Amino acid sequence: MQVNKFKSKITFLFIFFSFIIANTMNAQIIRTVPNVDLSKYVGKWYEIASYPQKFQKGCHCTTAEYTLSDKGYIIVENRCNRDSVSGKESYIKGKAFVEKNSGNAKLKVQFFWPFKGKYWIIDIAKDYSYAVISNPSKKYLWILSRTSKMKEDDYEKVISKLKEMDFDLTKLQITVQK
Repeated sequence: MQVNKFKSKITFLFIFFSFIIANTMNAQIIRTVPNVDLSKYVGKWYEIASYPQKFQKGCHCTTAEYTLSDKGYIIVENRCNRDSVSGKESYIKGKAFVEKNSGNAKLKVQFFWPFKGKYWIIDIAKDYSYAVISNPSKKYLWILSRTSKMKEDDYEKVISKLKEMDFDLTKLQITVQK
């Protein structure tokens, strides 16, 4: 009787750890770019595509503008036109704080104190013409460009990288820009 209980526990532990290992092996860890030059990153970005979020519902012509503050954080200003390209402008201002030892690629963005969201730069063009943003859970995804229309070659390159990183591209929605 004692031996059967022991065997059952061993079997349970084997199945449990096998399940954990299998799930860990299938889950790809999201990585950021090694380094971001914030002086090149700041400025205006146009949203090219994103995973739709409740707080962006009805947004068209979405942009984000980043400015370095003299207090050590980045000022974030997001804008969009509600319900159409000529709709009423929606605006929100926040702050982004760089995580230490992240090469400036991991930020925490705050629009409402005390809440902060992870903002990870997972891809960026050498010339800073486009950037891709997500978070560790892959719940968020934004493809940004310095122009309202991204070069097709660059977009395809980004999509290919996102496929390699196991992002669900069926959730990706193109942002309407002027």
